[in-house]
Amino acid sequence: MTDVDVEVDVLCAGLGPAGARAAAAAAKRGLRVLAVDRKREPGLPVQCAEFVPALIGSNVGGLARSVRQSIRAMETYVETEVPDLTDPFPGQMLDRAAFDAALAEEAVDAGATCRFATTVRAVGRDGSVALSDGTCVRAHVLIGADGPRSVVGRAIGSINRHLVETRQVTVRLLEPHDATDIFLSAATPGGYAWLFPKGDVANVGAGVDPAHKDRLKDIVGDLHRGLVAAGRVGREILARTGGAIPVGGMVKSTGALGTTPVLLAGDAAGLANPVTGAGIAAAVHSGTLAGDAAAAALEDPAQARADYEDELDALFAVALSRAVRRREELAHAMQTDALPRSAALRRGWVAYPEYWAP
Repeated sequence: MTDVDVEVDVLCAGLGPAGARAAAAAAKRGLRVLAVDRKREPGLPVQCAEFVPALIGSNVGGLARSVRQSIRAMETYVETEVPDLTDPFPGQMLDRAAFDAALAEEAVDAGATCRFATTVRAVGRDGSVALSDGTCVRAHVLIGADGPRSVVGRAIGSINRHLVETRQVTVRLLEPHDATDIFLSAATPGGYAWLFPKGDVANVGAGVDPAHKDRLKDIVGDLHRGLVAAGRVGREILARTGGAIPVGGMVKSTGALGTTPVLLAGDAAGLANPVTGAGIAAAVHSGTLAGDAAAAALEDPAQARADYEDELDALFAVALSRAVRRREELAHAMQTDALPRSAALRRGWVAYPEYWAP
């Protein structure tokens, strides 16, 4: 790709929480920023369960007006046993589309140019990028915030090789509920099922290893029917969604294409928790760091890349490594009956002391 139509300081692939925050951070430092996203509108269709921990912080742009419900606790159902209550387990349920729109607005207000319905079609070995609208872009720094199957990540050999596939329905919530409900079972291989309340509706879904993707519809359907029978949710399905979550832990978060430094953030960098699937908070934080690192990379690319890797490692490596180990232990236990199933499931879930033990 040699015919360059647009030259910018930073091209950000993706305008979810990671990409929008990266675009805003870089633009606030006076850089020329172009950010693109395949979606026609910010956050739509919604492809997550919309829960964020309280620790995400109220300083994140658009958070307050995007919250639809506060969460107090977690109820964990292990097989058919009586649920275990973890209280407090604070967080918020978001309107993810409103949240993403607010972050994109923040990026625009900071001076970034944001284009929706525009995908990265190809990334050249020299760092030039061909967009789906025919534009060829030359950026001094390239940020990949384009999800678990990142095109930018693939260009530098950083690929999320372990994914969980998810399916979710939104239904009416028939009685107020201020806890996230987690359903752990050997019948949901490689993942778990959930009910996340969001005001007068609830997100009901599940995630499984890709090898069992054909079972997802039945798993979610059975859970929904059980909740209908219990009088907790309505029968009508208001919305459906699904997607992939990286569960293999952090991939190498930087690289170079020719003289172009490349930084990965959010799911593209494998920052979603491999056990819970939670990734919004990590996306927000890493995106901000990536935008700042892009500015530094204009002065000293090698040092900026090294510093960015060090920051991600300090923030996420310990938690992600533990979660990867717990996933592997649980998979082994389920295959070999090394532990009673209930004990193995508890060891593999964040609500239990066994998860945090050495």
